[in-house]
Amino acid sequence: MNSDIRILEVKASYEQVTARTPLKFGAVVVPECTYCTVKITVENGAGQVAEGYGGIFLMDFWGWPDPNLDHQAKVEAMQAITEAYCALVSAYEGPSHPIDIFFDLEDDLRRISQEVCVQRKLQPCIPPVDAALHDAFGNVNGIDVYSGYGRDFCSDLSRWLGPDFKGKYISQYIKPAYDRFVPIFHLVGGLDKLTRAEVDDTDPDDGLPNSLDDWIAAQGMHCLKVKLRGHDLDWDVERMLAVYRIGMEELGKLNRADELLMTADTNEQCDSPQYIIEMLAHIKEQSHDCFDKILYIEQPTERDMAAHRHDMRELSAIKPVLVDESLTDLESFDLAMELGWSGIALKTCKGHSADMVFASKARELGIPYAVQDLTNPSLALIHSVGMGARLYTIMGVEAR
Repeated sequence: MNSDIRILEVKASYEQVTARTPLKFGAVVVPECTYCTVKITVENGAGQVAEGYGGIFLMDFWGWPDPNLDHQAKVEAMQAITEAYCALVSAYEGPSHPIDIFFDLEDDLRRISQEVCVQRKLQPCIPPVDAALHDAFGNVNGIDVYSGYGRDFCSDLSRWLGPDFKGKYISQYIKPAYDRFVPIFHLVGGLDKLTRAEVDDTDPDDGLPNSLDDWIAAQGMHCLKVKLRGHDLDWDVERMLAVYRIGMEELGKLNRADELLMTADTNEQCDSPQYIIEMLAHIKEQSHDCFDKILYIEQPTERDMAAHRHDMRELSAIKPVLVDESLTDLESFDLAMELGWSGIALKTCKGHSADMVFASKARELGIPYAVQDLTNPSLALIHSVGMGARLYTIMGVEAR
């Protein structure tokens, strides 16, 4: 196809970004992080040349949360993986579609990650190369990239999902145009202040809110993602109830209390799904309405599903539970469904190509999914929100 692209150059750059306020999730606190931008130059079959960009935090705190691993060593590992993957993509032979390029090189990316992270149990990171490829593909062909997933541009899904998807294309499983408005989930971090009474001289004085109630009052946010501890039941129950009360009070002033929705995320800190089952029972006992406002639960248990085969069916019968950190490839998708997870969490940091295929499979099977990546700034935020506006998500997209 003339729309297929040949890669001319791949270049990564890095900058250190300091958080306005430290973000706590799971067992880690993030005061600053390295942001990576990738620029790719491509040429299509018609000889046209264009550039594409992708960006993402190299969030080693999330990818490799083990506190026994040195932060600087993890950052250096991520940058080494990024540079090696850039070189790999640069050497890719022949014109192709970005999704084909991603899956053709998927095993090589795993090999690179394993080589860089030898003797460490580290999950591979996905540099923003794939995002830049899709951006460049759209630019060089003069199209919205989401228009490039039909039969005129792309292989059918059977190439990755098997014969049941013969003659079916990604374009059939995404929206034909962007939603004009996308609900945003606001993160309530583990250290975030909930009320203006908690704000003191240590908080930033830059005109932006410093507490949840002021954020809601200023921006009318009605979707709230609550970070929990996962090993302190009383604290987690009270945190959910407190966020619910503040959300209802502040949205009530705007005559929008009925719009409040919450999700809960322990970032793998629970020993078993039974912890969340017990937490939900306590919440329901104290406030049935708060329980009803909980839209779904995200990845409560450790990410190695093969080693820790927790049965999620009892929890899924109470509230939808989405697999996040454990979702790394199509095999882990299938294992999650076998173990009774309700749905999946898509993240642009895991690869745009993989997300398009995951979303297609989920839509075909009637499996719910969310688009996440709440810490994304700059290019990464545009990418994440754009994806959320073109997919059939449970509810909008996340942003810090």
